[in-house]
Amino acid sequence: MNNEFTVIAGGSVTSPKGFKASGITAGLKKSGNPDMALIYSETPANFSGAFTSCTFAAAPVRVCQERVKSQERIQAVIVNSGNANACTGKPGIANAEKMCDQVGQLLGICPKSVMVSSTGRIGVQMPMAIIEKGIALAVSALSCDGGKKAADAIMTTDTRPKVMAVELKLDGKTITIGGMTKGAGMIDPKMTVPHATMLCYITTDAAVDNALLGKFLEQGVDESFNRITIDGDMSTNDTTILMASGVSGVKINPGTPEEAAFYKALLFVMQSLAKEMVLDGEGATKLVNVVIENAPSRKDAELAANAIANSLLCKTAWFGCDPNWGRVIAAIGYSGAKFEPDNVVIHYDDQPVVCNGQDAGTPEAVLAELMKKREFTINVNLNSGHSNYNVWTCDISYEYVKINADYHT
Repeated sequence: MNNEFTVIAGGSVTSPKGFKASGITAGLKKSGNPDMALIYSETPANFSGAFTSCTFAAAPVRVCQERVKSQERIQAVIVNSGNANACTGKPGIANAEKMCDQVGQLLGICPKSVMVSSTGRIGVQMPMAIIEKGIALAVSALSCDGGKKAADAIMTTDTRPKVMAVELKLDGKTITIGGMTKGAGMIDPKMTVPHATMLCYITTDAAVDNALLGKFLEQGVDESFNRITIDGDMSTNDTTILMASGVSGVKINPGTPEEAAFYKALLFVMQSLAKEMVLDGEGATKLVNVVIENAPSRKDAELAANAIANSLLCKTAWFGCDPNWGRVIAAIGYSGAKFEPDNVVIHYDDQPVVCNGQDAGTPEAVLAELMKKREFTINVNLNSGHSNYNVWTCDISYEYVKINADYHT
């Protein structure tokens, strides 16, 4: 069985068979940039969803959580940027439902088969006259190559759309997985299934039942989006939705080689999109992979990795190409992780930085030069167990402060 996958140049959520999408300008953004996207499956699609664990989950998140519990199939996802519809009470829930109702009516499908997402300013009721006009435009603009426009329309402080697709051959047949995501700030997702602002939508023309999609999504989110952080702030609206149209005719069954091959390709899409989000973090100049090895437990490894990844002192040092490893070990020390300090070994890429809890002797100038790279790894070996974990993060620059000081609430 050939289970190798290839990246499709210019691929998107409409690369898989049976999907259309659109991205239009409804008028939600003062800039006049595109602000509403629609993804449509021509046939009812199996699906799964993962959502923010924030207690102040937004109205569209609550509506989608109910859909995951009650619906067998969905056919559309309507997404707006420019207004988060979060902390809007019962009117917010009603407006999210109205968005689904209108999409269902215009497409001639059940409103309960429509998912909804929003991103933007928190605490403002949705301007439904603008929303209704936008939905009508989005439906009329649906096309088989609308994936790129859809990705443009969901951006907020992103500097570029994030899309990709891969093609996978299984026993001579071809299936496709496509995805798009947005998010450049308020990024530290802790999404749960079924229960990130990051939004991600993944489509495939493989035939996969909901239970297996849920398994893929739960594992995939844990190994991708839940391992990124830009600023340590979790959003009220984080959402990932995975849809399978089945149009390719290729069935993915549990416990088969096809399952393993499909998940490998899916995880590649998810991790690639996750890292693209970090690379496009607000004001970010570097992608830093924080790797913890040989911790006593996964919890300890997570605590240590997240402490480093979210440390403002570490992040500003990375921006200044300052190899100040004292900030790294301080973060590990206050993280709550259990370890023996005298066992700790740290490398920046392949350069030794700390040996047995002390300076490894590599000249600071060598380390500073290494940190000028766009991407590098901080590898921390706690030598206190057998558990490993990693987090992708970025630096904090002057531009981050400017963006968030000027982002009016």
